[in-house]
Amino acid sequence: MEIKNFAELISKVKGSGSVKRMVIAAAGEEHTIDAALHAMNEGIVRPIFVGDAAKIKEILSEKNANIPDGDIYDAPEPEAAAAKAVELVRNGEGDFLMKGYLDTKVILKAVVNKETGLGTGRLMSHFTMFEVPGYHKILVAVDGGMVTYPDLQMKKEIILNTIDVLHAYGYENPKVGVLACVEKVNPKMPETVDADELKKMNESGEIPGCIVEGPISYDCAMSKEIADFKGYESKIAGDVDVLIVPNIHAGNILGKVYTVTCKGNMAGFIVGAKCPIVLTSRGSSAEEKYMSIVVSAAAVK
Repeated sequence: MEIKNFAELISKVKGSGSVKRMVIAAAGEEHTIDAALHAMNEGIVRPIFVGDAAKIKEILSEKNANIPDGDIYDAPEPEAAAAKAVELVRNGEGDFLMKGYLDTKVILKAVVNKETGLGTGRLMSHFTMFEVPGYHKILVAVDGGMVTYPDLQMKKEIILNTIDVLHAYGYENPKVGVLACVEKVNPKMPETVDADELKKMNESGEIPGCIVEGPISYDCAMSKEIADFKGYESKIAGDVDVLIVPNIHAGNILGKVYTVTCKGNMAGFIVGAKCPIVLTSRGSSAEEKYMSIVVSAAAVK
């Protein structure tokens, strides 16, 4: 199967009949609470709020939201809120984690703590989905938010992380394009060498459960007509599910082109830990936070 748009994914999650427990670190912020209540009212999550309890209760009261006292934990300081939220998930009292109003580095420090965190030994990467006008289905572009300059092994792990999520969504054999500015291997362009190696890993079974092609230029990945015109033989051109970018700068720029210029929608979370981690910007809208909750809930195994 493939997911055509976010509305389809929302319908799939709501229809699953499974309510996931979402623990929010530093939850005393209106957009975060709006998103959590939206997902709760849709039957997607049971939110558990960690942070300044007085502030959280004040916002909930303003919104006439009835949340049991047992689902609100008082931890006013950001570091304490992050540690408590991670502890709840680690102890099996939550299914996934969400960042509220605190710095990313604070929650990630709690997540990667070797003794009390949520690490698995795998690389953590940022899974990002885009609903882009002009493309016929949801597109995943990674990693534009977590891994800065991935080497070959890191790119392999980013692909494995991404494919794990898509399999959880019901994809059988996702199509992955490893991007470069040309379609041929050039020893002077390490991005093309890595792309070729990743394709070989896929063909040998080292990266299973997907089709990997590369190096492939963006235009060939997105348009079969252009790939045919260039003479690029491909099983995935014009129908990619995943784009692997060379580094965080390329991914960040691509994502902003999709959302700012193309007016697309995005949602994402951190994968590779013991659970999905919703890690939207503190300035993100309630709607973007809501969609990131939905895609994370759908990935919980």
